[in-house]
Amino acid sequence: MEFLRDPVNLVNLIFWIFYGAIIARIILSLLVPTIGPRPNAFLMALYTVATQLSEPILGPIRRVLPNFGFLDLSPMVAIILLEIIRYVLLSVILSA
Repeated sequence: MEFLRDPVNLVNLIFWIFYGAIIARIILSLLVPTIGPRPNAFLMALYTVATQLSEPILGPIRRVLPNFGFLDLSPMVAIILLEIIRYVLLSVILSA
């Protein structure tokens, strides 16, 4: 676990987990409804985990963004905001 002792690697890992959850949620939200009345249990489990990880970030953004009908821009805004936060955190860590 030498990898996690470096704060830069730890910050990057945490943010990549959130990025992955958001991307997985986008892809799975397109796949799960098209599978049929009984979707694969594994896909549903992945979708549930991705939703649980990403909803604390996407929910507040959805409340602030205006409604665009079927187009949900909150994942794109979340990834941009997460990248800005990651950049600021890494700048603080590396300057210390």
